[in-house]
Amino acid sequence: MQVSTFRAFFAILFLSFYSLGFAASKTAAKDSSEGDEPFNASELIFHHIGDSHSFHVYGSDEDHFPAALTIPLPVILWTDNGLVTFMSSEFHHDVDGKVMVERKGLKFTNLHDKIYQLDAGALAVTLDKDQHATNATRPLDFSITKNVFSMFLSMALILLIFLFSARSYKKSNTNMPSGIGRFMEPIIVFIRDEVAIPNIGEHHYKRYMPFLLTLFFFIWINNVIGLIPFFPFSSNLSGNIAFTLTLAVITFVITIFSSKKYYWKHMLWMPGLPVPMKLFLAPIEIIGMFVKPIALMIRLFANITAGHVIVLSLIGLIFIFETFWVAPISVLFTLFISVIEVLVVAIQAYIFTMLSALYFGQALEEEHDH
Repeated sequence: MQVSTFRAFFAILFLSFYSLGFAASKTAAKDSSEGDEPFNASELIFHHIGDSHSFHVYGSDEDHFPAALTIPLPVILWTDNGLVTFMSSEFHHDVDGKVMVERKGLKFTNLHDKIYQLDAGALAVTLDKDQHATNATRPLDFSITKNVFSMFLSMALILLIFLFSARSYKKSNTNMPSGIGRFMEPIIVFIRDEVAIPNIGEHHYKRYMPFLLTLFFFIWINNVIGLIPFFPFSSNLSGNIAFTLTLAVITFVITIFSSKKYYWKHMLWMPGLPVPMKLFLAPIEIIGMFVKPIALMIRLFANITAGHVIVLSLIGLIFIFETFWVAPISVLFTLFISVIEVLVVAIQAYIFTMLSALYFGQALEEEHDH
């Protein structure tokens, strides 16, 4: 029965992708016959993996779609006249910087998901050869973009998951969890026994467990949300360099404030070596201290972004070749990459958590003889 269900799931998934390919090929052929601009794959890919002020669920303003569904998000700006707020739907899918929203005597426009405040008398944003605005400025933007919304959503999910897991232990008389607690227990034990204790040590690991668990589930859940193809609130949060930078900086700060005297002694004046070698290794160790969080940041960002780019590129082949016969090949490879991505999102969360624990353990290392 389970095998039949498994086959039926993949059959439905395959037919869904196949239908998507058929519709895409027909759409591309129609656009070509009507003399529209050629399909720009890079524009589609970077628009999808980038942040925006609304969730585009389906459809567009083109004639071949009867309607479009876009979920607007709050725009929160700080200007010279104070706080300005409104919904992103007031831009009316503005992509060329011509639709203006007026608040407190100021005019705002959205150009490629960047909000500009127009100068007095300006009707649209004009850019110079370096793509810098010549008649507008960028106000401080505290808007709830789709990446920010996705982050809040994942935080709420983590809070609910751990609350229900804790409740399942309280309700159990045998100290055995039930429901979601039974699913969570092996993962938490794995992080404790295979990540925290081996890298940090049995004497110090407990105070770092809350951070390591939060880090693992925060990255994992956000990665999973970004994988769901038809989820209205899907976003590429882990593929945002600012997000991975923030996590890496937090790990770096905890490492610095957790470090002991031997950590700095080993870094600045390595014991047991000749003085010339100490002078040679000290700058390398200091550089390495900053390279570690940079490696954390780039590894997570690059792996998640690469997965999205590959999947979108494979789907884009249907539009590029404008033929139905490309669809089966594109769908098969997309399905294959999507299955790999399911593993990658968990592996990347594990690697980030493990390396963070490793850095904590190095900072807490006790002095010993060489």
